Amino acid sequence: MRRRTKMAPAKPSLFNYTALAVIGGVLILGIGIGIAISSTTTLTPENVASSQFIDRNAPSTETCIKFGASAMVTDLRVFVTLNPFNVYVTQPKLQPGCVLRTSNWAILKQRNLLNNQQERDCKQRMNTFGFTGELESNPTINCIYQNDSAANLFINQPGAAPAPTRPETERF
Repeated sequence: MRRRTKMAPAKPSLFNYTALAVIGGVLILGIGIGIAISSTTTLTPENVASSQFIDRNAPSTETCIKFGASAMVTDLRVFVTLNPFNVYVTQPKLQPGCVLRTSNWAILKQRNLLNNQQERDCKQRMNTFGFTGELESNPTINCIYQNDSAANLFINQPGAAPAPTRPETERF
């Protein structure tokens, strides 16, 4: 004789198609809202939060991005007294600037913004040129030195992966 066993009724699936559709819709909605918020973020001078903002505000933007790198330039003065010994610093002035690669100095010479003596003096010290102000309207040009010993302290935090070393070919 055969025994008939009753089969237990099938349990409803925890993730049925309706639940999966709702979860998928919430995920897509969340991604959409995140993209909308990040794309409508306004960057003001009080909130310089991205390299794109710095690039857009660089002087002679097209030339700067093509032949160098946009930069934030800080102008300040330091006063040192010896008797008594004190150090005083002025309020810094932050403005957009540009650092040219050494291979692109001809741009400054073509516009008569740089003479042979200035180029020779800067090249002798293995420096490069940086400027503030538009190239078309009397910019301030300086021979500047690339300081490789200045480290980004945000990168090498304890417990973080070690930062990649920069090859010497990145010299401007």
